[in-house]
Amino acid sequence: MPNPLFFTIPLIAIPILYWVYTYPNSKYKQTNLVLYVHDSLTGDDKSAMTVAGKDGPTTSIMHFGTLLAHDDPVTIGPDPGSKEIGRAQGMYINSQLDGKALYMTFSVMFTDGEYEGSTLEIQGTDPFVLKEREFSVVSGTGYFRFVRGYGIMTTEFLDTQNMRAIIKLNITVRHF
Repeated sequence: MPNPLFFTIPLIAIPILYWVYTYPNSKYKQTNLVLYVHDSLTGDDKSAMTVAGKDGPTTSIMHFGTLLAHDDPVTIGPDPGSKEIGRAQGMYINSQLDGKALYMTFSVMFTDGEYEGSTLEIQGTDPFVLKEREFSVVSGTGYFRFVRGYGIMTTEFLDTQNMRAIIKLNITVRHF
């Protein structure tokens, strides 16, 4: 009968050797971003619109069940004239019965700068009545392949009369 150590040593050594040779190549990078999304439902620079709701496309996004599609400019600063580096494209749906929270899913598509051609996929709840809201970064492409992370969203500017907002996204992601 063979010695039991003959089978035990390879069972322990192979996983350790695999870890030693692959660990240095699998180090995560961490990237921190601060972006500004300019959301506008009115005016010449309109970038969002209601597509469905209880009263059709005239329903306010502030009502439960309303769906809004958007293609908002993303800039490096809160000023509408600051450099545009991408677009935030996706949708919001008012998903809270009292109308005070949105479910959001959108892509930040980088069109200029260091991350040009890359995307981040954002998903989560936006209880917009809160000063700070946390959301998930669930995926990405290009520079952000295999990304995962989170962000803190704050409203920098809100004009409810004209349905315009500037949203600050402070994003932290880990990726290869």
